[in-house]
Amino acid sequence: MNYEANPIAVAIFLAFVGFVLGISFYFARKAKSAEGYFAAGGNIHWFVNGVAFAGDYLSAASFLGICGLIATMGYDGFLYSIGYLAGWIVALFVVAEPMKRLGKYTFTDALDSKFNSKAIQLMAAISTLAVSMFYLIPQMVGAGVLVTPLLGLPHWMGVCMVGAIVITIVATAGMTSTTYVQFLKGGLLIIFSTVITVMVLSRGLSTESRPDTFNPKMIAAADADTTIRVTEAKTGLTFVKIVEEGVANWWIVRGDNLEQAQSKVEMHSGETLYNGAPKTDNKFQSVGLVTKLPDGQTETGSIGPLNYFATIQESEIVRYPKGKVAKFDHEGDHVKVFVPEITAGADLMIPGQKFKLKDGVGKMNFISLMLALFLGTASLPHVLIRYYTVPSQRDARKSTIVAICGIGFFYVLTLFIGFGAMTLGVIDVESGNMSAPLLAKAFNIFLFSTISAIAFATVLGTVSGLIVATSGAIAHDLMDNYMNVQMNDKQKVMAGKIAAFAVGIIAIILGIAFKGMNVAFLVGWAFAVAASANLPSIIMLLFWKKTTAKGIAYSIGVGMVSALAIILSSPSMYGQYGLDPASALHKLDNPGIISIPLSFITLVVVSLMTQKDNEGLSTEAP
Repeated sequence: MNYEANPIAVAIFLAFVGFVLGISFYFARKAKSAEGYFAAGGNIHWFVNGVAFAGDYLSAASFLGICGLIATMGYDGFLYSIGYLAGWIVALFVVAEPMKRLGKYTFTDALDSKFNSKAIQLMAAISTLAVSMFYLIPQMVGAGVLVTPLLGLPHWMGVCMVGAIVITIVATAGMTSTTYVQFLKGGLLIIFSTVITVMVLSRGLSTESRPDTFNPKMIAAADADTTIRVTEAKTGLTFVKIVEEGVANWWIVRGDNLEQAQSKVEMHSGETLYNGAPKTDNKFQSVGLVTKLPDGQTETGSIGPLNYFATIQESEIVRYPKGKVAKFDHEGDHVKVFVPEITAGADLMIPGQKFKLKDGVGKMNFISLMLALFLGTASLPHVLIRYYTVPSQRDARKSTIVAICGIGFFYVLTLFIGFGAMTLGVIDVESGNMSAPLLAKAFNIFLFSTISAIAFATVLGTVSGLIVATSGAIAHDLMDNYMNVQMNDKQKVMAGKIAAFAVGIIAIILGIAFKGMNVAFLVGWAFAVAASANLPSIIMLLFWKKTTAKGIAYSIGVGMVSALAIILSSPSMYGQYGLDPASALHKLDNPGIISIPLSFITLVVVSLMTQKDNEGLSTEAP
């Protein structure tokens, strides 16, 4: 996809970033103590904290990844929304008040409140780092995706930019500035997503494509005598006419080398094409089209929310969901081909486009993902530490209720945004993550600029929370508790800031390395690791009196290692390594169905074997 920076977009983006940094510097004076830096002094109002919860949780995976998955896969993408929201039920009824009662700065505090165990301190800190790193990857990938259309910069520069800004936010004011950044972007994200939804419903559905959208019917009228030859297989997006058995088909083509910007395709005139036009035209081209509406309509006009989906169910839509490798002219050139696929709207409104539920592996992957999303929310370290920013247990519960309302409302909006992108021809087949911002751009440049700036702030807020969690794990859990490094408040804050800087650098490197992967899919891995390593310990500590320190420590270790082992040997990671996914050690992309039960079993077995360790401890549940 070819993007050009817009001066209005750049101005709004810079103003937004400047305002965020201003918040950080303003609150820097309140972050002198360890409690102020890691937990905002425990003085955040419950409503502000609830909206900040939503701002923290509605990450790049929610806004970019889920909208992109719905835009390309239909209802299957919305299943991520259902899983993410359902997880808050566990957080509300199981975790909220105990976390506030048992902890001080970090998730480890709560787990170790009864035992004062070095093993728990070490394993919980390592788990926090592992989960946070996996969650950081999609946020940084999302940052790189955003700056390309917004500022016209390459992916790696966007990743570096968000890393630098977040390190500044965390290093200046810690959790206080992070909370208000999350509050701001959470509120704005919900408001402007509502605006986009209203505009999608106002425009309705139409079989006529926009002028800057690829329309198969338009291409079919091209010169039948034109011959096209692939002479250099570089990546990019172009339209290639392939003659098979005398029938000419126009396909969208991308090359293998993901670092390049275009495919060089020569016509008889010698022109180099880019997105179906001469390269010099800088032509923006996107895809997605309704080819058939019910009752022979060509457009619906303004439409209501329920009628919108009822109409889609009776329509047909052109999508480009798959890429495959092909050779041309017998010269050994390889390109990736995105083939148009007409899909019935009824098929897009039920599961099946992404999750292949008819085979055993597909069912296992789906169940595994849902388990991870449902159980992972209540065990994400950057979510759990928000409970320490409010004054009381009651405030923790009220914050969670506000978060559920805001998050639930937003996830309903993702359905309209995703299907709006699918039907209004704004999808970039090379990056479904850009569906929501490009949908905003289809309406006007101001909305696009604002949405992109908010999306960028979404990344900033979430990454800030993650880095606060990791810096707390390093400075408080590892250095202060586990290693017994004697530090005063000022030294703890400085250690946290140094840790934040180091984690930020690692996050930048990972964000560049994982370019191109869907961010919602990547976040699913973070949830799986969190649910496997952390949730069994939290649940059993609260509800099983025989839980021991060794049981918790072994459970965290087994859950974390098993989840990571399955992920790193999965077909998706084999593709990331440049290997054939079919040669992976197993077919499971999501580990939860194995790693979560394994963690529970480990805790029970080890605890029963080490009951003597609990002698002298309080027999009451925390």
